[in-house]
Amino acid sequence: MPTTNRFDKIADALPGLGRDPASVRRRIEAMEGLLERLFVVPGINRPVGLDSLVGLIPVVGDIVTAGMGAWLVWEARNLGMSKFQIVRMAGNVGIDTLVGAIPFVGDIVDFAFRSNSRNLRIVRRHLDRHHPATATLEGAVTPRR
Repeated sequence: MPTTNRFDKIADALPGLGRDPASVRRRIEAMEGLLERLFVVPGINRPVGLDSLVGLIPVVGDIVTAGMGAWLVWEARNLGMSKFQIVRMAGNVGIDTLVGAIPFVGDIVDFAFRSNSRNLRIVRRHLDRHHPATATLEGAVTPRR
């Protein structure tokens, strides 16, 4: 049995690891939440994620968050999104990385320019248009049993 078939069989058995659009959507939404909306800062009611926090570490933080943002772009590429969409997403990550590398100013801009949220919107538009079955309701509450 080829390795790819073995991987596909294992990935399909584990929730969220499949290559289907719904699994990709869940992974991208989870990563965006981790990077941009991990918790809310008390007093200003502004969500903050790892992108802003890890970005405070000079050089290393920007490289790490750029890698995580690039992973979102990679997932989008695997969905078969257009080159224009991929370039826009890569540009968002690039701007975030370049401006984030500027000491102090970059940290403030990181707080306002949320490249991963922008990229999630691009992916959602693509999925809603080309894979409507993956759409989820924002803020939907799961009923208790």
